[in-house]
Amino acid sequence: MSNDRFNLSALAVRERSITLFLVCLISLAGIIAFFKLGRAEDPAFTIKVMTVVSVWPGATAQEMQDQVAEKIEKRLQELRWYDRAETYTRPGMAFTTLTLLDSTPPSQVPDEFYQARKKIGDEAMTLPSGVIGPMVNDEYSDVTFALFALKAKGEPQRVLARDAESLRQRLLHVPGVKKVNIVGEQPERVYVEFSHERLATLGISPQTVFAALNDQNALTAAGSVETRGPQVFIRLDGAFDELQKIRDTPVVAQGRTLKLADIATVKRGYEDPATFMIRNGGEPALLLGIVMRDGWNGLDLGTALDQEVGAINAELPLGMSLSKVTDQAVNISSAVDEFMIKFFVALLVVMLVCFISMGWRVGVVVAAAVPLTLAVVFVIMAMSGKNFDRITLGSLILALGLLVDDAIIAIEMMVVKIPRRCLCVCLEPHRSADVIRHVGHRCRLHAQRLRALHGRRIHQQYVLDRRYRADCLVGGRRVFHPVSGRQIVA
Repeated sequence: MSNDRFNLSALAVRERSITLFLVCLISLAGIIAFFKLGRAEDPAFTIKVMTVVSVWPGATAQEMQDQVAEKIEKRLQELRWYDRAETYTRPGMAFTTLTLLDSTPPSQVPDEFYQARKKIGDEAMTLPSGVIGPMVNDEYSDVTFALFALKAKGEPQRVLARDAESLRQRLLHVPGVKKVNIVGEQPERVYVEFSHERLATLGISPQTVFAALNDQNALTAAGSVETRGPQVFIRLDGAFDELQKIRDTPVVAQGRTLKLADIATVKRGYEDPATFMIRNGGEPALLLGIVMRDGWNGLDLGTALDQEVGAINAELPLGMSLSKVTDQAVNISSAVDEFMIKFFVALLVVMLVCFISMGWRVGVVVAAAVPLTLAVVFVIMAMSGKNFDRITLGSLILALGLLVDDAIIAIEMMVVKIPRRCLCVCLEPHRSADVIRHVGHRCRLHAQRLRALHGRRIHQQYVLDRRYRADCLVGGRRVFHPVSGRQIVA
């Protein structure tokens, strides 16, 4: 080994203080990064698909294709990362799926979907009258972190929905909550039920009733009055905003004016049949779905939600409760605990094997190499924005075998190579000398004077040779064993 060749191992041994400082710094940074890393059950996936739904009651499938779907597809083709658009049409509805290129950078996907929304919004103005939408959905990557069931025995669902909305606003202020979705709310309807026999007796057709309701509930501009001050707009009173106004709707037939309540029954209800219903514990309920922010610690969010839900239950009226249905924090905690158990078991087994086969010093070196390497991994994960999830935890568990194997191979090579040759390394750079390779046959201790290239005496160096040839690290007038660090000759 020549002195002008860089040797990281020799540098680490010479500069012990710096090496120890770096080890402590890396360990501390790894511990801090471990507790600050985000935790989630599954990683965040970038889904490069968006759906567009358009509804046109009464239109045929061909009309939906020609007058709605084709216009939307042409505007979507103007996108930079456009790959394809597939449309499925049926009478009254068109379902379009936009797919971006696989090479689309994940950072560009939100902006691309925003551009698509703008183009679809501009095109909506040119669609035929009566088209509902287009309605865009590009939030497939949102994963529900926790579900809470809100139920109140005997309460109408409209009251339950109003309370759910107030709880939604409160849960949005919990740190780490991205959005709160209300699931299971049934659309409210007003039903007008009448008897055809009674209408026939009164000489009123069902179309007359429908026309009276449409005329009364029509929202039309009534004009405005220009004054010297502000402009005064005229509003027509009569739009339906309560059930009684619907009952009081006048129906004219054969020169007579009747109230709707005189010929029909008006009542409030819900969509029948219901699209879907939520029941929890055998009772009707509404679900509040919590979506976690990207990169947030799921364990911290779970703790914050438990505290907030406990405070909410203490304030809810008697008979109403908010209970937990599912919570990813439990799965995240189990996954992290499983990784820690596997880590410590692997570390313990390796230490025992090394203690038994190579000695306790070798075991300590191997045991220290694994957590130190993991500390570097945690720091890199924190810098790159990675989280603890199924993928990263599985990778770390698999990597434990490689980390342990590398440490064992390195220390085994030292133990095997040391008896085969003697290598002396000067610990003081300004007193560097030529490398001495001692080839001794018998056990003896000898000393020799080292001289620099210019012939000036620098220091005296000792080489230890027993039944095998041993490496020694020489500094000044002291000789150290390369593994134990113990001074051999003074």
